[in-house]
Amino acid sequence: MGSTTSCCVPSSPKIHRNTHSRLESYHQESELSREETGCNLQHISDRENVDELNMAYNPSDHPRASTIFLSKSQNDEVPCRNVRDKRKSLFINNHGTSRRKYNSCSTIFLDENTVSQPNLKNTIKCVSLAIYYHIKNRETEGGMLVDIFDEKLHPLSKSEVPPDYDHHDPEQKQIYRFVRTLFSSAQLTAECAIVTLIYLERLLTYAEIAIGPGNWKRMVLGAILLASKVWDDQAVWNVDYCQILKDITVEDMNELERQFLELLQFNINVPSSVYAKYYFDLRSLSESNNLSFPLEPLSRDKAQKLEAISRLCDDRYKDARRAARKRSASTDNLCGIRWVPAILS
Repeated sequence: MGSTTSCCVPSSPKIHRNTHSRLESYHQESELSREETGCNLQHISDRENVDELNMAYNPSDHPRASTIFLSKSQNDEVPCRNVRDKRKSLFINNHGTSRRKYNSCSTIFLDENTVSQPNLKNTIKCVSLAIYYHIKNRETEGGMLVDIFDEKLHPLSKSEVPPDYDHHDPEQKQIYRFVRTLFSSAQLTAECAIVTLIYLERLLTYAEIAIGPGNWKRMVLGAILLASKVWDDQAVWNVDYCQILKDITVEDMNELERQFLELLQFNINVPSSVYAKYYFDLRSLSESNNLSFPLEPLSRDKAQKLEAISRLCDDRYKDARRAARKRSASTDNLCGIRWVPAILS
């Protein structure tokens, strides 16, 4: 009681920062009296030094900043396009025409993947591909190392980690199997996958961590763990992930979640504009990598539902359109003599 020190101070993440750290150090100001602090207390938004230049480096916070995974994928876009053009030309030469799916008068194919209800399987594929480009086109120098994400120090299984575990980049299929196993076992939604990618890029920009072959699994696991608790109403507990990953402990999951939040500076807010930006950028990534979303024929039930929704929206905004409609009258046929009394002074 009365002591200035405390024994309950949580331990900070064990990190090794480089000399060119983006996070600026806090300079303590001179002590002020209680009267001055009561009158001149600034709001937290005024104390935060947020400008457009810093927002450009935080695509997970600002809707106008370009996503990191899309810029990294553009480095391999030209070679992939040349390969697809060669395959297409070979197919046309051998078969004469290319395979395409056209709509007819009797059948209409629709893409039911929307920003509010994305397709789970294709969204996981796109997120796995974005993580793959993060690892493949990562910066080899200047990154920060965090012990909690190191698979050598905190393995996910009891099998022995090979000595060169951090030298071989994983394939896109390996990343997809890892993410799909967690999402199918925990019964997570497609929206949670998009939020997972947002938290992952926010971690890379906030803490300047370099994602690589030796830490990508635990970083993705921490992002999924946090995204499931923030997005879903009935979140998956940490002990449930221990049943999916048999060799991990609850204490390790709790420490992973705590340090992930500290590195995010407890910023778990995802604006709707940022979410929509990541969704459409993932669709652009799928189109550039020939990952087309499935097209399903329009059935009678779906057509009736679309018609009912359209009729409901039309009835809802009918009154608003009537109020906004301008009423006017023509004066072409206006004729007649009007007697106006005159006042003579």
